[in-house]
Amino acid sequence: MIKIALVQFNPVVGDLLGNANRIIEFCHQAEKQGADAIVFTELAITGYPPEDLLLRDDFIARVKKELERISSSCPLLTVILGYPEKAEQGLFNSIAVLKGGELMANYRKQQLPNYGVFDEMRYFQAGTQVCTFMLGSEKIGLSICEDIWTPTVCQQLQQAGASLIVNINASPFEVNKALNRQQTVQARVAETGLPIVYVNQVGGQDELVFDGGSFVMDATACVVQQTPAFVEAIEYVEFSSNGEIKGLSEPVASLMELESIYQALVLGVRDYVTKNGFNGAVLGLSGGIDSALVLAIAADALGNDCVEVVLMPSKYTADMSNDDAAKQADTMGVKHQTIAIEPATTAFSSMLDSAFEGLDADVTEENIQARSRGVLLMAISNKKRKILLTTGNKSEMSVGYATLYGDMAGGFAPIKDVPKMMVYALAKYRNELSAVIPERVITRPPSAELAPDQKDEDSLPPYPVLDDILERYIELDQSRREILDVGYDKAIVDRVLKLVEQNEYKRRQAPPGVKITSRAFGRERRFPMTSGFSKVLFSDD
Repeated sequence: MIKIALVQFNPVVGDLLGNANRIIEFCHQAEKQGADAIVFTELAITGYPPEDLLLRDDFIARVKKELERISSSCPLLTVILGYPEKAEQGLFNSIAVLKGGELMANYRKQQLPNYGVFDEMRYFQAGTQVCTFMLGSEKIGLSICEDIWTPTVCQQLQQAGASLIVNINASPFEVNKALNRQQTVQARVAETGLPIVYVNQVGGQDELVFDGGSFVMDATACVVQQTPAFVEAIEYVEFSSNGEIKGLSEPVASLMELESIYQALVLGVRDYVTKNGFNGAVLGLSGGIDSALVLAIAADALGNDCVEVVLMPSKYTADMSNDDAAKQADTMGVKHQTIAIEPATTAFSSMLDSAFEGLDADVTEENIQARSRGVLLMAISNKKRKILLTTGNKSEMSVGYATLYGDMAGGFAPIKDVPKMMVYALAKYRNELSAVIPERVITRPPSAELAPDQKDEDSLPPYPVLDDILERYIELDQSRREILDVGYDKAIVDRVLKLVEQNEYKRRQAPPGVKITSRAFGRERRFPMTSGFSKVLFSDD
């Protein structure tokens, strides 16, 4: 019988000393539980993704020192963990098998992802050979993340005589990704007849959230062990000589879609704020649905004592907006204050009188209000070392319905990748846990409240229509003709697509935010700001 510890690890990217110390702590814990081996995640020593840190010789040299320290600190345990390996042929994304200060085996990742958020071909060479090693009387086969998504590596390990496959991962969250992972591993089990141990990183790293959800699948494709999602964990499995593999704790249930999205947003905010050393968070609370959801996420992530909100009414702000904002702040127990922006906007208008002479009022005056709020919030952020959370959603970011240096000003954008209709769904979900968002915030028509009787739908299509068009264009890469063939009005489709194309320059200046969809703005959807693509886009009439 072989006992294996699986560590669903939350590293800090680049903190080689801190990550190594925590790896050693987990190893000592596993030794006390009688484990024979312990498995960590992909690039566990560096955290994933380390990006251009991998190009620094001093960084790679320190990796080697920390690996030696880990191995010598846990002499009785076989340690399996991911690291960047520098060799004569180049840099490899590798697995080290360590015991007693020695490198017992080494595997180099063969399938390097270079799509979406992944950029591994920028840094790594691809391995060309499989790797197995003996753990007791069993032959263990090694693979890394993308290796499991195609049949090749697992079939090679089967042919090499492996009796168990260990697959270490840094697989980021997106909607329905957990189900896709299990279905993929089921396919590999069906092809090889081998049990598979799947260990995934957990934690937030800039825009990415790693949800963990590690699991063990036996040779019949049944999950015999599954760890909770979105939390660090260590679990144990036993592998017997007859090929039976069993978990030593009950598998947890998979999360429902809204629950998983909400937890991803909470974890993304928590880790970005805490790993970057902020004292908490501040945000503007308007009485609208977006800031209401961001406040709930922030308080759940950081604790209500670490979050403060500012109500910043203008002469166009409805009393109900102020009332609802104050009510939510009181309900959630967060510090709040009111700073009216009228003195600032009046001062700016007076300063600009001569520059604007002879020009009619337009959206410029609305933007001055938003920018006045941005100045106030950034001042509080600077003074108190609290990160400013912006409250814009994906629908707004897509069409530029946001003000540069105004409501886009800030350090992190929790719902940047959350479409408007999902904002409503998440607000309702959060209220099912405990009623913190006033019902009127959810049911009233959304408004920027920068002009008299203003409603979002004065400027934009209804959000259900807008979100569907945006999903088709941005996430599914459908053409204008394909979207029109669904039956949408040509004028609406053309206006939405033009807005998306015209506002790339704004999105480039937005703060980072948590990725939850299959095509997030930023590191995943990278379009040129200066582009003549519109001539192609609208040429299919």
